[in-house]
Amino acid sequence: MAPAGFTVAAASFALFRGLHRGLRLAPAPRLADPQDRWMWRNICASLVHSLLSGAGALLWMSQYSHLVSDFARGCPPGTAALVSLSVGYFLADAVDLLWNQPLGPSWHLLCHHALAVGCLSVAVMPGSCLSISVVPLLLEVNSACLHLRKLLLLAGLRSSLLCCLVSWATLATLLVFRLLPLGWTSLQLLRHHPRFPLPFTVLWGVGLLAITIMSMKLLIDLLISGPWARASPTKKETRSTGGRGREDYARPPHREDTSSKRQD
Repeated sequence: MAPAGFTVAAASFALFRGLHRGLRLAPAPRLADPQDRWMWRNICASLVHSLLSGAGALLWMSQYSHLVSDFARGCPPGTAALVSLSVGYFLADAVDLLWNQPLGPSWHLLCHHALAVGCLSVAVMPGSCLSISVVPLLLEVNSACLHLRKLLLLAGLRSSLLCCLVSWATLATLLVFRLLPLGWTSLQLLRHHPRFPLPFTVLWGVGLLAITIMSMKLLIDLLISGPWARASPTKKETRSTGGRGREDYARPPHREDTSSKRQD
C-alpha cells in the first residue's frame, strides 16, 4: 500500500475505533441483553462505513467507470484513499470483534476481514494500483440496507412499514449491488488473470469465492425471513448459530437465541 494509503487507513482505523467507543454515549433502544447492546453499537459503526464507502464507490463509478476494465492505467485520483478507508474500517471492526466476542463465534468474520484487508491492500500497492478494486466496494450499498434492517429488527420494529420497505430495498440492492459486481469482478479475474499481479489473482480469487458463498447464503436467508415469507404460516424463520455474521443481518433477532450475533 502506498504511503498515502497507509495514512488514510490509519486515520480510518482511529475514526472507527473512536466511533465504537463514542456510540456508548449515544441514545439506543432499551436492550436487555448486553450482547445486543454491543451489537447495536457495532452495526451503527458498520452502517456509517457502508454509507461512506458505498457513496464513495458510486461517486467514483459515475466519473471513472470507463477505467474499471483498463488494466494498463493506474488508479485515478482518490482511488487509493477510498479503498484504504475500508481497510481501516475492517481492521477496527476486527479489533472490536476480538474485544467483545469469543473467538469461536466470530472466527469466520475475522477470516472475512483478513481477506478483505489483504485483497484491498494488494490492489492499491504502488505500481499496481487497479481501478477494478473499487467495484467490490459497491457491495457496501447493499450492506447499508442490511445494517439498517438489522437495527430495525433489534429495535422491535419488524412489523413496521419502514422495515418492510428496507427489506425490499435489501433484496433489490443484494441483486444489483452485491451479486452483479461479484459476478462481473470474478469474470474479469478469470478472463484477464495474466494481466494481474500474482498476489492479486490468488487473494482475490479466494476472497471472491468466499464472499460469493456468503452472499448466496444472505439471499437465501432473506428470502426465507423477509416480509414476503410471512404470508405462509407454515414457514419458520431460522437463525444459524456461531457468530455475528453479516449473513445474520437477513434474519430477525430471537431473544431466546443469544448464540448467534451480528458480518461483511
